Amino acid sequence: MMPDSLTANHKKSEEDHRREICTTGRCMYEREFIVAAEGNVSVRLNNGNILTTPACMNKGMLKPEDLIVTDQNGLQLSGIRKASSELAMHLLIYRLRPEVNAICHAHPPTATGFATAGRALDEALLPEVIAGMGQVPLVPYGTPGTPELSAVLEPFVPHYDGLLLANHGAVTCGADLLTAFFRMETIEHSAKIVLVAHLVGEPVVLSQSQVVKLVAARVRATAQRSVLPVTLDDRQTSEHHSLAQSESDPLLRPAERRPG
Repeated sequence: MMPDSLTANHKKSEEDHRREICTTGRCMYEREFIVAAEGNVSVRLNNGNILTTPACMNKGMLKPEDLIVTDQNGLQLSGIRKASSELAMHLLIYRLRPEVNAICHAHPPTATGFATAGRALDEALLPEVIAGMGQVPLVPYGTPGTPELSAVLEPFVPHYDGLLLANHGAVTCGADLLTAFFRMETIEHSAKIVLVAHLVGEPVVLSQSQVVKLVAARVRATAQRSVLPVTLDDRQTSEHHSLAQSESDPLLRPAERRPG
């Protein structure tokens, strides 16, 4: 099933959002990003309240009336079911990222395998991932559903649109639900490619100059600061570089002038 009923416009009625959350849950379940009662999805409504999936239910089998609404502090305002214990993770992201209006949390198997092995998806390997997300770092382990998880997440949230959670899964966010879902899909797809690359040989990491061209285009398009992935030049270091829009323009323009 394709999420063809999702659109990038987040200015919708609560009923629209309820239907789209259920569609997203089915898509994640059918793609095996989640099983049983795993994962959760939420949307920030126009009034600032949070519409989210409930605890202890299969997210691929939800009906719109199963969803619940909370305020920005997690106080439940409507719905007969119980909120997920991982709601705090969503609330943290919404608090730190005012431009974010939707969040997906899932356990996509290949990406979660990387997270369980202590491996980030932070190398400069795939242009589409670099241009679209920068990099996907690994957040240290925090017990799911507790303040410990929010504490380890907090330093990462302002800088990344997708995160691997050590021994847990992945979380993505976006201006709308379609974007958040596609970022989750991108994480799992890229994890599969990176895994195959490691199985068949040594992955070829792009250079810093190659990465700057890709990320500069993303920064100009989104007007956001972007964290560079680990490149061929600095793969032996733990330093994270970032590129602001004002820095990207002079770096990108010479590349645009070169033929071919």
